[in-house]
Amino acid sequence: MNRSEISVNQLYTKIKLGERLNLIDVREFPEFAAGRLPGARLIPLKEIDQGGAEIDRTLPTYVICRTGRRSAEAREKLLSLGFGEVQNVAGGIVAWQKAGYPLEKKARAPWSLERQVRVAAGSLVLLGALLAIFVDGRFVWLSAFVGAGLVFAGVTDFCGMALLLARLPWNRPSNRTDGKPECVGR
Repeated sequence: MNRSEISVNQLYTKIKLGERLNLIDVREFPEFAAGRLPGARLIPLKEIDQGGAEIDRTLPTYVICRTGRRSAEAREKLLSLGFGEVQNVAGGIVAWQKAGYPLEKKARAPWSLERQVRVAAGSLVLLGALLAIFVDGRFVWLSAFVGAGLVFAGVTDFCGMALLLARLPWNRPSNRTDGKPECVGR
């Protein structure tokens, strides 16, 4: 492990000792709501540039995501914004869970975006097939369009449907009366 990363065991020890630190979760809200480290703040990767202003630069900062890929990218962005000590949590939430450490969960968390995409895409394909059979054969193009979109998403790792679904109200943190998102810790 290099200086740019911290293991989940090392981070767990720091948290248990009550060390003052920034713990930033860069996943999307549905993932964060389904299970997060105690005390973690949600600042999705796509918002890290502007969200960096909310982070106390005097404290060491640890970034986490599901496996460590997005948090490694967030680490680089924070360093480019002038942050001093920023470390990626190696292995992310997956490693944290594998080590048996506790997660906080939001009651009634939304489904993961991946699951929402599967339901939406499957529904559109089924709708297109049924409309093609019972209304007009040209509706088969709806199913073909969705299928092509799924192939494109698989090849490029870019899913436009997930981006659209992420903007829906149930996939956003609800605002409390003080204006801060309810799932942002500390």
